[in-house]
Amino acid sequence: MPFAPRPGRPFAPAGRVPPVLDRLGRPARDLRISVTDRCNFRCTYCMPKEIFGPDFAFLPRSEVLTFEEIRQLAEAFVELGVEKLRVTGGEPLVRRDLPVLVGMLAELRTPAGDAVDLTLTTNGSALRRLAGPLAAAGLGRVTVSLDSLDDDVFRAMNGVDFPVARVLDGVAAAREAGLAPIKVNMVVKRDVNEASILPMARWARDEDVILRCIEYMDVGHANGWRLDDVVPAAEIVAAIDAELPLEAMPANYPGEVATRWRYRDGAGEVGVIASVTRPFCGDCTRARVSAEGRLYTCLFTGDGHDLRAPLRDGTAGADLVALLAGIWGRRDDRYSELRTEATTALPRIEMYAMGG
Repeated sequence: MPFAPRPGRPFAPAGRVPPVLDRLGRPARDLRISVTDRCNFRCTYCMPKEIFGPDFAFLPRSEVLTFEEIRQLAEAFVELGVEKLRVTGGEPLVRRDLPVLVGMLAELRTPAGDAVDLTLTTNGSALRRLAGPLAAAGLGRVTVSLDSLDDDVFRAMNGVDFPVARVLDGVAAAREAGLAPIKVNMVVKRDVNEASILPMARWARDEDVILRCIEYMDVGHANGWRLDDVVPAAEIVAAIDAELPLEAMPANYPGEVATRWRYRDGAGEVGVIASVTRPFCGDCTRARVSAEGRLYTCLFTGDGHDLRAPLRDGTAGADLVALLAGIWGRRDDRYSELRTEATTALPRIEMYAMGG
């Protein structure tokens, strides 16, 4: 498959100083920051309980980045051109005093003086308690992971018998707090929850929530991924379109990973993230920092760049920006375009460790 950004969608607006580009001409626009490797769920496609049991050793607190270190890294990335910060985990809401960090990140401004787009991805289990404080601290939006409205299916997929009603209550709490538009991520796995696609689409449409269906991906090795388990994006869209007619929408911004569709009657939108069947490497503008401060330039990589050591050795300001620019400038990742049986066997970091 030829590598090229999507036509007609320049990365840098006219009159703007071009950002640092990688070897394939892609800027860093989005930074996902994992604040913890811990999670209270054991989702089968991320942290299956058979592997991540009660005795699994997570990072000690001393090895996890402090709020001040996270803020320092985020500020340097914003200097490089990052416009969107997403707080992730593990499950980010298990990190103590998270609204404090959100407040620190909400203060950041781009070189042009604009506020960054500050978002968070969560399993929703603690949103009833934390949605208000997070919104008050400056969080703009949330994305909630929810794989089915069927309680039995959802409990089986989250691995800890957590009821779907409590996640739905978390979504309601996010709406009440003004954390909108709310997106819901649904990982679709063949013969597990594909029957939930239409019920999820109907619910999201009725609740004015943006559903994002995600092809089951080969992130890490713990989930036992097989190509046969993937429900292709085309099949997902066809299933929804057969009952709720759809028409294609343009991307919101260069590098958006979801293919967007709107309902023909104007009642909202749905999206599909198709990393397996329709790779979007040519537009990928995402960088990821894990909880212990390793920078990953691809979701499917096994190699990260240690940022914690330089931070704790005093690297700051222009020196830190230069360090990040050098790493990004050497980036040439495009795993999804090159995926083969050989590449899927290569070492890869697990999703929980770098925030997906």
